[in-house]
Amino acid sequence: MSKEQDNKAQDNKAQDNKAQDNKAQENKAIVGKWFKEFWGNPWNPKVIEELGAPDILMQYSPHKPRHARKDVKDFMIGFREAFPDLQFRGTAELIAEGDYVVGRWEGGGTHTGPAFSDFIFGSLPAASGRKMHFSGTTVLRVKNGKIAEEIGLDDGLTAMQQLGIVRPA
Repeated sequence: MSKEQDNKAQDNKAQDNKAQDNKAQENKAIVGKWFKEFWGNPWNPKVIEELGAPDILMQYSPHKPRHARKDVKDFMIGFREAFPDLQFRGTAELIAEGDYVVGRWEGGGTHTGPAFSDFIFGSLPAASGRKMHFSGTTVLRVKNGKIAEEIGLDDGLTAMQQLGIVRPA
């Protein structure tokens, strides 16, 4: 390889790295806004249409998987009616690589609303007054500027124990 070809190859690699860095930063901005407006309090239901892909997949251990914007929105409306003070926040900087963004979080809320039966392990009667606080890590895939997947690994067992749905051993 000539020196000229070597320099051109290095320039191309630098441009590719810059493009990947820009994409990672854009994806982190999308996920940061999603975390704030979807999981924060107050929440913004319009963020689902704005940043959620039409066929978004959302999956966390205490709940059945959600498919598509309407399913995700219906889930969050019910969750927030049951837990009006529900709020989650990031606990570390977001990490991005390609289409994927990883975030660590913590949060919870107090069940002061209607009965809630969305948990796969059981349900709560209306206004139980029980509190949950737990943490987790979420991997999100961003495709064409939209959240295509949100898959969480969380301490849902702790939340279920705090809510009295699962008894400690």
